[in-house]
Amino acid sequence: MYGAGLENIGVDGNPEVVPMPEDPADDQLLVRVDCVGMCFSDVKLIRQGGSHAKLYNRDLSKEPTRLGHEATLTILAVGDALKDDYTVGERYAVQPDIYQQGRSTAYGYTIPGGLIQYHLVGPEVLSADDGAYVLPIKESLGYAEAALTEPWACVEASYTQRRRLSPLAGGTMWIVGQPGDETDYTFADGVIAPSKIIATDISEKLLKALQASTDAQIVECNAVSPDSYAKLSERFADGQGFDDIIMLAPTSADAVTEAGKLIAFRGTLNIVGTEPLDGNPMIDVGRLHYHYTAFVGTNGTEITASYGEARNRCELQAGGTAVFIGAGGPMGQMHVQRAIELPNGPQKIIATEISDLRLETLAERFGPLAEAHGKELVTFNPQSAEQSTVEFVKSQTGGEGADDVVVSVPVPALMAEGGEMMNANGMLVLFAGVKNGSMAPLKVSDIYLHNAQFTGTSGSKLSDQQIVIDKTLAGELSPNRSVAAVGGMRAAHEGIEAMMTARYAGKVIIFPQIEDLALQSVEELAAAYPDIGALLGPNDLWTKAAEDALLEKFAA
Repeated sequence: MYGAGLENIGVDGNPEVVPMPEDPADDQLLVRVDCVGMCFSDVKLIRQGGSHAKLYNRDLSKEPTRLGHEATLTILAVGDALKDDYTVGERYAVQPDIYQQGRSTAYGYTIPGGLIQYHLVGPEVLSADDGAYVLPIKESLGYAEAALTEPWACVEASYTQRRRLSPLAGGTMWIVGQPGDETDYTFADGVIAPSKIIATDISEKLLKALQASTDAQIVECNAVSPDSYAKLSERFADGQGFDDIIMLAPTSADAVTEAGKLIAFRGTLNIVGTEPLDGNPMIDVGRLHYHYTAFVGTNGTEITASYGEARNRCELQAGGTAVFIGAGGPMGQMHVQRAIELPNGPQKIIATEISDLRLETLAERFGPLAEAHGKELVTFNPQSAEQSTVEFVKSQTGGEGADDVVVSVPVPALMAEGGEMMNANGMLVLFAGVKNGSMAPLKVSDIYLHNAQFTGTSGSKLSDQQIVIDKTLAGELSPNRSVAAVGGMRAAHEGIEAMMTARYAGKVIIFPQIEDLALQSVEELAAAYPDIGALLGPNDLWTKAAEDALLEKFAA
């Protein structure tokens, strides 16, 4: 990839022939790339080129990178210093979200990725902050299946707790009260342990309780209006925001909007109150996704009751109703599949999509799976329906709203709409990311009056991918259900374009060891090569047996 745009990937839309890598250095592996999944998160990289956040203003014309972060590798040669840890023939899946000295250096971004037949892997992957960012794969897993454990890990991660749910020890806290509020607020000993507390309009009683229970520096700063909140951050937090904000009995949505802008990276906003706000605050949904900002709350007087995992769930509600917005895309399908296969997961799954073709594919692919698990799959196209998605969800839930809403479309308006179709104790998961600063109105009152959750995640960890691998080996998950189209190395450019234009209702898989196989759907492959088609599962489900036959037939 030599710059922004499809035209700068490869040469004239084709892959290049480059020399086979030399023998690995002592700290390197020579690997064969067996499979690469095309991922929609690459679209931003393709559009932005060297200005992408993970490329750090790199001049790609001089230092090109390579796409392909969902990859399965086989070791062909091992450097002398690595021979105790790696063996020729071992297979690995890549965890691309690599950090070196705290800096993101992702595989397929900063580090050139897997759209090549062979390459060298060294300390940039094998000796980064969390050690080696590769996971061993047993031969019982297919190459596509193994590569897809990475996007599946991102799905799995979205239901694990990524938010910080307790005040930061040694951090900077801002407590915002209401003039004249004499409520007897309490807090658990030892829980509030910042190094500095900015106190705005809190009662004398609470101020004395804080002074008696903490060694933190307490600074009073009263009579501050919402339009001046930002000045407090500049003055006391170097403009980086407060690690923790506590708002006591707020009534103004505007005040919560302005305070929410001042949450630090991985910071918390804790609202304690018994009355609803006068409207829906505007919340930065980009930061909910990328910065893991946490909104917590309670309707009692115990300030610290808002915190902790017992109060703030992150998994789908057992026996509930879950809505998946943008369910027809590859990642949306994974969320739907996970919900169906999840033990003690939701009973009713509502999948929304603006493409009838994608909804039909979804119903065909996952309807029988839902039935086998004793669950109900309902599909809905808001563009062709006479009622809105909110109205439809309410009609499906007796007017209550959904227990969980997962948004896989990067549109703030749809994120706001997702919040409207939740019940008061519901959870909104922002799986798709929008840029920081994207604001959407959310029903924040439900957080503290009931127990609503607003959460989001970006990327995954080694541990998330290992969970997916273990579930796959145990037969609890089938990543192969996501495979929609396959092609060889010369079809990679078309595969990227097909991914960008959503040509297929599922994942595009490239096999670099096959040079000339045209890009085609799994159904087209089965029709063209009946011997391979006979090895597919029900409804043309991709299988390891079909993959083995494909490679036997076409691989060099």
